[in-house]
Parts: sequence; structure tokens; C-alpha cells
Amino acid sequence: MRFLDFTKITGEEIDLILHKTVPGNVEMDWVPTYHFDITLHNQTERIGEIDIRIGYNQQLYYGGQIGYQVDEAYRGHHYAAKAVRLIQQVAEAHQMEELIITCNPDNFASRKTCEYAGAELKEIVDLPPDNDMYQRGEKQKCIYKISLL
Repeated sequence: MRFLDFTKITGEEIDLILHKTVPGNVEMDWVPTYHFDITLHNQTERIGEIDIRIGYNQQLYYGGQIGYQVDEAYRGHHYAAKAVRLIQQVAEAHQMEELIITCNPDNFASRKTCEYAGAELKEIVDLPPDNDMYQRGEKQKCIYKISLL
């Protein structure tokens, strides 16, 4: 896979600034990933981060293709959901048909973010015992899906 030119993705309230790219690792079953800083529109101060993993595998079904975090001082403005909407451009450019976002069932803020971003709850699943998240103490995941095509 070749990384595409997504140095900056501009939105109305926030922008995504490319922080780094990480190539995939077939042996580890990792897919290529773009990492972005979230900033307020036309500003440089980082207020959070979002990443998108390009590709599909069983590990991503449980871990998701999008991860995000907004610094506490900036929460409550739906910036994570707005970042999810913006980052879909990367997935579409890579001709992905859908995106999976996951969170723990008791993470109500993340569940609301998924809903605000237009994701649909597909199911709540038990993690398999050999999954690294299960081994860290997590037992279930909410699986949200965003259809792109």
C-alpha cells in the first residue's frame, strides 16, 4: 500500500494535521496507519488525535479502524465525531467500503461519539480469550460500522 497525500484535512471547526504514518507489518498482522493531530480550524495547537488503519482483518474487527482521543479541556464539542467524519476521506481515497469503530460497552462518551459520527451499532461481542484486549482485562466490545459506498 502507498500512503496518499493527506498532510492536512480541513474542516469547518477542526483540522486534521498528519503527524506520522506507520507501515503495516504482515508478521504482526498490523495494517498501515495514518496518525493525525486534531487542531481547531486554522490553528496549530493540538487538541486531540485520531488515527485510521487501512485494511481489514479479524484483529481490526475487535480493535476498530479508527481510534481517537480529545484532550479533556476540549471535550463536549463533538470534535471526535467531527474528526471521524473528516478522516473518512482517507478511507474513501483507499477505496474502503466500510469502517469499524469499537469501544467498551460502558464507555458512553465514545458510544455517543460513534452515533454523532453516523456509525451504526452492529453488535456487542465477547472478545475471544486469545485477543490482546481480553488479556488486558477487557471482555466485550461494541462494534460500530460506517458504510462508505
